[in-house]
Amino acid sequence: MQKQRNPPVPVPPPPQPVGRRIMFGSRTSSGKYISNSREDMDTDMSSVDIRNYRVQFPTKPDNRPTLPPAMSIPSVISSSVEEHYISSSLFTGGFNSVTRAHLMDKVTDSSPSGGARRTCAVEGCDGKVMSDERGEELLPCECDFKICRDCFSDEVENGGKLCPGCKEPYKATEIEEVARIAKERKAITVHPPRLPPPPQPEKAREATDRSLSIVRSIKGAEFDHNRWLFETKGTYGYGNVIWPEDSTAGNGEGDSAERPKEVVGKPWRPLTRKMKIPASVLSPYRLLIAVRLAALGLFLAWRISHKNKDAVWLWGMSVVCELWFAFSWLLDQLPKLSPVNRVTDLAVLKEKFESSSKSDLPGVDVFVSTADPEKEPPLVTANTILSILAADYPVERLTCYVSDDGGALLTFEAMAEAASFAAVWVPFCRKHGIEPRNPEMYFGLKRDPTKNKVRQDFVRDRRRLKREYDEFKVRINALPDAIRRRSDSYHAREEIKATAAAAAGEPVKIPKATWMADGTHWPGTWIHAAGDNSRGDHAAIIQVMLKRPTDEAVLGTGIDDNDDNHDDDSTPAGGMLDLTEVDVRLPMLVYVSREKRPGYDHNKKAGAMNALVRASAVMSNGPFILNLDCDHYVYNSQALREGMCFMLDRGGDRICYVQFPQRFEGIDPSDRYANHNTVFFDVNMRALDGIQGPVYVGTGCLFRRIALYGFDPPRSKQLKKSRCCCFSGQVDNDFETHALRMTGEEEDEKMGLSYFPKKFGNSSILIDSIPVAEFQGRPLADHPSVQNGRPPGALAIERDRLDASAVAEAVSVVSCWYEDKTEWGKRVGWIYGSVTEDVVTGYRMHNRGWKSIYCVTKRDAFRGTAPINLTDRLHQVLRWATGSVEIFFSRNNALFAGPRMKLLQRIAYLNVGIYPFTSFFLIVYCFLPAISLFSGEFIVQTLNITFLAYLLAITITLCLLALLEIKWSGIQLEEWWRNEQFWLIGGTSAHLAAVLQGLLKVVAGLEISFTLTSKSAGDDDDDEFADLYVVKWTSLMIPPLTIIMVNLVAIAVGVSRTIYSVIPQWSRLLGGVFFSFWVLAHLYPFAKGLMGRRARTPTIVFVWSGLLAITISLLWVAINPPSENSQIGGSFSFP
Repeated sequence: MQKQRNPPVPVPPPPQPVGRRIMFGSRTSSGKYISNSREDMDTDMSSVDIRNYRVQFPTKPDNRPTLPPAMSIPSVISSSVEEHYISSSLFTGGFNSVTRAHLMDKVTDSSPSGGARRTCAVEGCDGKVMSDERGEELLPCECDFKICRDCFSDEVENGGKLCPGCKEPYKATEIEEVARIAKERKAITVHPPRLPPPPQPEKAREATDRSLSIVRSIKGAEFDHNRWLFETKGTYGYGNVIWPEDSTAGNGEGDSAERPKEVVGKPWRPLTRKMKIPASVLSPYRLLIAVRLAALGLFLAWRISHKNKDAVWLWGMSVVCELWFAFSWLLDQLPKLSPVNRVTDLAVLKEKFESSSKSDLPGVDVFVSTADPEKEPPLVTANTILSILAADYPVERLTCYVSDDGGALLTFEAMAEAASFAAVWVPFCRKHGIEPRNPEMYFGLKRDPTKNKVRQDFVRDRRRLKREYDEFKVRINALPDAIRRRSDSYHAREEIKATAAAAAGEPVKIPKATWMADGTHWPGTWIHAAGDNSRGDHAAIIQVMLKRPTDEAVLGTGIDDNDDNHDDDSTPAGGMLDLTEVDVRLPMLVYVSREKRPGYDHNKKAGAMNALVRASAVMSNGPFILNLDCDHYVYNSQALREGMCFMLDRGGDRICYVQFPQRFEGIDPSDRYANHNTVFFDVNMRALDGIQGPVYVGTGCLFRRIALYGFDPPRSKQLKKSRCCCFSGQVDNDFETHALRMTGEEEDEKMGLSYFPKKFGNSSILIDSIPVAEFQGRPLADHPSVQNGRPPGALAIERDRLDASAVAEAVSVVSCWYEDKTEWGKRVGWIYGSVTEDVVTGYRMHNRGWKSIYCVTKRDAFRGTAPINLTDRLHQVLRWATGSVEIFFSRNNALFAGPRMKLLQRIAYLNVGIYPFTSFFLIVYCFLPAISLFSGEFIVQTLNITFLAYLLAITITLCLLALLEIKWSGIQLEEWWRNEQFWLIGGTSAHLAAVLQGLLKVVAGLEISFTLTSKSAGDDDDDEFADLYVVKWTSLMIPPLTIIMVNLVAIAVGVSRTIYSVIPQWSRLLGGVFFSFWVLAHLYPFAKGLMGRRARTPTIVFVWSGLLAITISLLWVAINPPSENSQIGGSFSFP
């Protein structure tokens, strides 16, 4: 390379596949980018191939030239400078464009200053931990509870010789004995190496084998725990300590090491337990299902054999509808035969994975998706981010990624403000154990905030944080106007410059750009779209807002001594809290906006999620992924630990995801439109947990990364062809049965690493991260029955630093062209082709043989918002139902599932695709009572005792089943009834439209598009539920409104005919009126929603009601015209 004034930072690029290279460049004082690559000295930028991209590194933050490569600097200093450079730069790039790192002015540090202090863990004591003559800590108990000499003496003399941490007796009560035991424990401790292990000579391997090292056992992708035990005769003890049995201690001289009996005597404890439903509830429940199934069979057989000869057409329609309802009920009820409950043991998780100073828990990457700051307010997204950053999980193992699919500067600056406020909010939550850790919800709680708070400075700290949060909200809400004013100011300046430089009389036209705070163009979507800065045409953007924290805890600083004498407003933000005993590190926070260009299908949310999967694999590569919507925040700070209990327990390596129930806030007390959806989340999902696992519902789900990559679960047989259970021929599930497998078999060359670029793209860093993520996600091999486990302590090591080349590679993998000719969206990641990509993604995993878990925590794990407006709720249901219709008409139909999916699980997925088609039969059945009242006929010849007995038996069994479901699920009877009501409302409106849209897509190829549900409230700011009364007219309201009007008119006609009839047919009237009232009772919430508030009912509702009534009356007269001498009601006639 040629030397220039500001040479690029000499960061070595990652290994690149063939046909792809990284080009370097520098920025001159005028702002122009000059390529420093030898190949591009004489080429124009327009000739760059789309597979080649450049990385431009600006000057160092101190504005000094970078040292030449020959001048070496300490690695610690260089890594620190590298981290500062990464967190200070905005990385952009994409299709046919230079990947640049733009140095930002404002930097948010995730590791505030403060020295680490080793203090006593006894409450109320701040003394130094016991140490020996060399200054090393002395921990007298195996639980590693830190205690000072004075507290230790008190516990030995007056405390019963019990450890304050684990409440178990001390093994040694003298300081000298404690020091001796500590030396012995350190001498026999074996720390497993990283994966993959470095190559060793033959003699070194033999010595390692003699010392019971596990390096030799991890040669391949699998860790055979049973083989290790057989070859070495070793056993596991606490933490990462391995005691040999009848073997040497590693010095090669035959010294034996005896296992401590107290450790061997401790029983192995699981992380989770399955709590079955009591037989006193489940057995009657199953019996009632069988009884109702028999009653339905007998009733349908009787209905078919007893025709209504007076109205065969009415009888035929009713029988067809009843047959479909029975089939639909059976599909819904069969998967509920074996519901289960599960509980976790967080104490065991802490004991197994955090017994030492460094955590052995695997990393978790949290994905938060947002697309439109106008419909998804940035303040809501910022509160979600703050709740994630404050989660109770090892800081160095947690990374948060924010996907801004709109590329809006408003979202970017709101996230920067959230990162700044997190430096105060997160330590406050850790210090006082705040729940929930969403500041908006916490400060809005209507209860005593001092309850269960023991610190004396809590009230003062809370008051100061409340003031800081109020200022934070003001800054967030002022961002739109601030960005607009700033952009107008810079635009006016640019116009003045251009006018001065232009010739006299020459018109000047400058695009109105959106400007960042440092006076540069925003590379994403501009407020006034222009050129390459529109919503569907902008570059890729990655910004590390909070850099990766250190592995060691960093304690904060104290508050000034004279701070109490100052006014609160004068207290600086950095010293407002006493954080001397609080870890002030923050998890890494990354802003990502994938590249969008015209001509590319970006696949909506599924495409954004896949972009985050690739970017996170390059930057942090957490073996587990949690995805949340921008309005779903962490309500339980230990939710991640709850999910990890399932993933890391025995057999957890076969779990693809842990689904948490969705809980909502801001719902009206009566839950008019069944927004809580408790029947689905507390009944159906618990029942599926007893089969193969719950379905994926889009948010609040903890994934195993390797399952998202399309791999088969461990210990699964490779099946090439499967026989469909519904058809006699064989179905070649090429898209499923040839799933990727990490078997390590040499003969399987097609599925080897050489085949990975065809599946995952040509990023070598991404491909190299796959086996690492697979190994780190394995359960702990602490029991002989644990298969495919990893050794204890394998992750309790320092993580690699994030360098600039990795961030540049992340920009590349989120480009618009990266997925071309790969399996992303087909078998890898979130699956494309449906508006309900969540259900399809979960279905593919279950079809490969994976299991999923439903985790219901005592305290809700996550909470979000739901639309309480009728129109918004119907549009939401329409989107779900349309996705189900797409699934039914696609290759993801459960009829074509492979043999690895269990039968009842297959039935559940079949019901997911079929339930919208019930709308046709439901609408017909809702009109049948009105038709019966209009015509004077009924669905049966006469209301005899047999018909009434069958009807009574079916109704009673249904009610008893509902009561038992309420018993084992814990829901309320009112919630069950609300669900029944909205089932009919949605079935007669949104489900019908979904079926029609799905048919149009299949037949005519018309694409279906949906808009985001607005989360703004109603016009009345004083009413929390003002949006409930807002009436927004939509065509989805026409079918249920028609049903209401027709049934009301039919009741009036039927009653008048019967009253004034010569021979009244009361039985037919009672049958028709009963079913009409049944329909109207289910549609009551819909009618109430149309009324709005008093004097606010839209005129369109009255217009449609009148038109429908007139139309139905004229239609009936045309179908059944009265005779010349006929009179209404016999002898009665109008005057």
